[in-house]
Amino acid sequence: MSVEFEIASDQIDGARDYQEDAYMISQLGDTEAGESCALVVMADGMGGHAAGNVASNMVIATFNKTFQSNFPTEAIAESLTESLNSSNDQIRESVKETPALQGMGCTMVSAYLQDNNLYWVSVGDSHLYLIRDREITKYNADHSYGAYLDQMKEQGMDIDEQTGMSRNMLMSAMTGEEISSIDVSEEPVKLKPGDRIIVASDGLDTLGTGAIIQYSSWSATAKECVYALLKAVEDANKLNQDNTTLIVIDVKDREKQEEIVISAPEPAIQETGFADVSISEQYKEPRSYKGLIWMVIILLLGGGGFFAWQQGLVDQVGDTVKQAGDKVKDLVVAQLPDKVETAPVTNGGTGSQGVQGSEKQQPKLTMIDTKPKLVIIKKADPFKDRLKSGGIGPMMIRVASGEFRMGGAIGVDEVPRHTVTISSFMVSVYEVTYAEYDRFAKATKRKLPDSAGLNRKKHPVNNVSWDDALAYTRWLSKQTGKKYRLLSESEWEYVARAGTTKPFWWGNTAGSGNAHCFDCKSDFNTGKPAKIGTYKPNRFGLYDTAGNLCEWVHGCYHRNYKEAPTDGSVWQGGDCKVRVVRGGAYRSPASSMRAENREKFPSARGQYNVGIRLARDL
Repeated sequence: MSVEFEIASDQIDGARDYQEDAYMISQLGDTEAGESCALVVMADGMGGHAAGNVASNMVIATFNKTFQSNFPTEAIAESLTESLNSSNDQIRESVKETPALQGMGCTMVSAYLQDNNLYWVSVGDSHLYLIRDREITKYNADHSYGAYLDQMKEQGMDIDEQTGMSRNMLMSAMTGEEISSIDVSEEPVKLKPGDRIIVASDGLDTLGTGAIIQYSSWSATAKECVYALLKAVEDANKLNQDNTTLIVIDVKDREKQEEIVISAPEPAIQETGFADVSISEQYKEPRSYKGLIWMVIILLLGGGGFFAWQQGLVDQVGDTVKQAGDKVKDLVVAQLPDKVETAPVTNGGTGSQGVQGSEKQQPKLTMIDTKPKLVIIKKADPFKDRLKSGGIGPMMIRVASGEFRMGGAIGVDEVPRHTVTISSFMVSVYEVTYAEYDRFAKATKRKLPDSAGLNRKKHPVNNVSWDDALAYTRWLSKQTGKKYRLLSESEWEYVARAGTTKPFWWGNTAGSGNAHCFDCKSDFNTGKPAKIGTYKPNRFGLYDTAGNLCEWVHGCYHRNYKEAPTDGSVWQGGDCKVRVVRGGAYRSPASSMRAENREKFPSARGQYNVGIRLARDL
């Protein structure tokens, strides 16, 4: 059985003012036999130990480099063990060269997926879960003292806890010394389509396994699951909540019509999360990884991170930092091939709070791009078509034709980037309101969507399925004599970008008060959608293309953009049981509002966070 993987990830700081977790996701491509391969590495710097964040970054860099140097291989368990030991050796060598780092360490778990086979290696108390048919199984060993006591009790040996030893004390960890216990899979676990794998640091222990199953079952995609679980951890308001990193892998059927033959292998796609990493806007050489990683390490060890550096609070870096920085810099640079697009996905994770009173710096999204042709924006006057049954339709505006680069570098379904030419068309200025949709629902004897007390004239309609949204466009076409429809996916991204090339139409970061989302720092209640027109429009005069509600587009879901149309038309084929939505929503993280971000939902069911934006032919 041939499968593929949908992978999402994020992390939060919890109650700490620093991030000691680090992770890396490498999409390794296909084997000669056509098997999908992916490597996930997650390390948790040990709290209270010197430079735990340096240790975690060092381990994921060394592990990834060592494993990929052996890839592909049939001796998978041996390669995983070798990679782990090489990472531990690197800690020892770094401590030897820089004695001030004595005592740094971390735990680690790595999952390697090759088609329907799951392998792993781990040390410490991080987690590798498999959820199948609403049952959860932890596959890797727990090397904490509490787990040891529980294991002894299961074997009939009831051992009293020793005084001064807490249950979360580690019995095995990576400190550069000999590792007392390594858990490695000698035989793979066989995966099935529909399986969900969760790799997590021990910060997820705030939730019980029952809660993990429940939030997972509510989440249709890997991205939704990551957001839901991290949001639940934060909502628990646990005192001294640890850093929490979450990587969710959904196992999917690889449909025959989606298989694409290519003449040469593509480079691996990697996502990397460094502990306490931010990228300065003053850095002017995005192609030079060495300079980038040197800045990363200075910020990582400097004591105040990016915010303090911006404010001039870090005036000097000691010899210890320089020596440690050189070591990790060389390691990370060595494992990043020149042709690999890497996406920093840490600091500013889903709903991250940080320390009260300090402002989190969001990651800068570096878009590798060629310059598209300029879009000449000529503002047209908004208008409303008259309905045959009386009244008027939603407000529309004409969008000029143009050309843009579609796609991004964060999600595996956002590539390859490609140039698309868009013809002029009409688009609704606002998301469709309850009142506007109600005309159609009453005329066609459909049930009116529940507004939950919101103003039906001023709030956008949600909980409307793609099927009903499409039926609404057809009703409008009959009522007006004009061709109304849903936007194609490329048309949607074109109007969302509004002539810009950045992740958000207003800039590189979500900022404050620009849109309505969970962590957009808005004055409005993020527990419900905002009224239409609450925030500023983009350069095309459109409101809420980012945030408030996701918006249905016409196309079926495709797992990437290979062979996507370049003329703005609807992409035929794909998985039509689910349809694409765009734009992010009021209860979504800011990252979901990126113009290139893609989500998908079943077409026959309405969603609390999905609404409607209309297109109309000229």
